[in-house]
Amino acid sequence: MRNRSLLILTTAVTTGALTLTACGSRDDKGGAENGDSGNVTVTIGLDAPLTGELSALGLGIKNSADLAVKTANKKSYVKGVTFKLESLDDQAQPSSGQQNATKFVADKTVLGVVGPLNSGVAESMQKVFDDAKLVQVSPANTNPSLSQGINWSTGEKKRGYKSYFRTATTDAIQGPFAAQYVFKEAKKTKAFIIDDKKTYGAGLAGTFKGEFEKLGGKVVGTQHINPDTKDFSAVATQVKSSGADVVYYGGEYPAGGPLAKQIKAAGAKVTVVGGDAIFSPEYVKLASPAAADGDIATSVGAPIESLPSAKDFLANYKAENYKEAYEAYGGYAYDSTWAIIEAVKKATEGNGGKVPERAKVVEAMQSVSFEGVTGSVAFDEFGDTTNKQLTVYKVEGGAFKPVKSGTFGG
Repeated sequence: MRNRSLLILTTAVTTGALTLTACGSRDDKGGAENGDSGNVTVTIGLDAPLTGELSALGLGIKNSADLAVKTANKKSYVKGVTFKLESLDDQAQPSSGQQNATKFVADKTVLGVVGPLNSGVAESMQKVFDDAKLVQVSPANTNPSLSQGINWSTGEKKRGYKSYFRTATTDAIQGPFAAQYVFKEAKKTKAFIIDDKKTYGAGLAGTFKGEFEKLGGKVVGTQHINPDTKDFSAVATQVKSSGADVVYYGGEYPAGGPLAKQIKAAGAKVTVVGGDAIFSPEYVKLASPAAADGDIATSVGAPIESLPSAKDFLANYKAENYKEAYEAYGGYAYDSTWAIIEAVKKATEGNGGKVPERAKVVEAMQSVSFEGVTGSVAFDEFGDTTNKQLTVYKVEGGAFKPVKSGTFGG
């Protein structure tokens, strides 16, 4: 990993007190009071898989958050405040995410946390942050239950954690959006549905299945896999014999790529479709460009390369010479970080120019609204993004290319 002048990767949490300038002191409720110099450093935490199979996505998130912090500091965006990013690696493991959440809570200079990538990791962090009144904004979580409760699909929506927000739209929309494209435009009518049994994958597969059947599609088989095995020959054989013309995979690219490759190698004439967690060049590499050709992924938002609002982000990201690509969630990570910066600004201005306690930042986040990299950024009563845009991508010539962008019409 590379060193960044404004990025501290794994510094011990006990050094948090050193982030305060001059004689600044910390509020027991979380936050920091102005020191003698009138300036104080506020830490924004970041949790993502920075190592392991999903590190391509995690590093894109980290770099984009780093860019947001640098931009705010260059602009002196919040008077009297210098922002610092501290990133911790969860390796896509819920237990690590929970430990990282506890570390962030213990550092009283942390006023907001960006992340995580995985919905399953988020489940392990939410209560820790909410108990501490520490705001959390994910650029990538898509499982609806995180914000709307476990009974969301029945219409009984209940927000469990007021400190939880996200800039990515949910699978309540993404799965059905994919199903409509697959059935109506790709003209696929027989689906074999596979998931990895994780919070994200199983939830996404379920919402796809519901809409696909509603449209008149037939589900000819379902299966669950262990994504750690990488031997999917048995399920590949099942897919071939099922007569399916499409496979929907609820899961992530480290298993999705090999799964697609083995299904095609078994002789199944199918298109493999998945969600935002397979929307990565890594999927194409793992599946092989030839086998992946024609495969489809949906992802949150519109392609940022096509957005006028992303012009500065793209130029500045390139200028910083980050070694890793911003990947699928870069724009959302920047906007998640900027949302925290905006909330700190709003709460500070409402507190006589002094950095407030954490609870005030959570309160301010609910009414944050700005034009971000990905378009308009704001949150509804559940903490979900009000931006419901989604895009369908198809592998053509060894890379994902956008083929349709829009919103779900239920």
